[in-house]
Amino acid sequence: MYTLYAISNCDTVKKARVWLAEHAIVYQFHDYKKSSINQKTIDRWLTQKPWEELVNRAGTTWKKIPDADKPTNAVEAVVLMMEKPAVIRRPLIESNEKIVALGFNAAVYEETFSR
Repeated sequence: MYTLYAISNCDTVKKARVWLAEHAIVYQFHDYKKSSINQKTIDRWLTQKPWEELVNRAGTTWKKIPDADKPTNAVEAVVLMMEKPAVIRRPLIESNEKIVALGFNAAVYEETFSR
């Protein structure tokens, strides 16, 4: 079983969800803007990816943060991700607590989900 972590109104997430539906990939949707995200989950992700990959620096949430308040290390990034989950790169898909996809790329999804 997969869990897709994201926010529902994100265009990239919508594309990923369409792709998953077209390929009959079953997943549970976790909207971390509505359901929040806990530190344990973020800490688990940080054992698999550096914080710089988990933070979406191209998004509006990041761009609105004053430079002086942007994280410079993992501890600060965790605080930011918990306070503003929309800053987490999306979608993030897990299976058995392992990140299997981060962001959306149809070619990567094809390879990842065809195994």
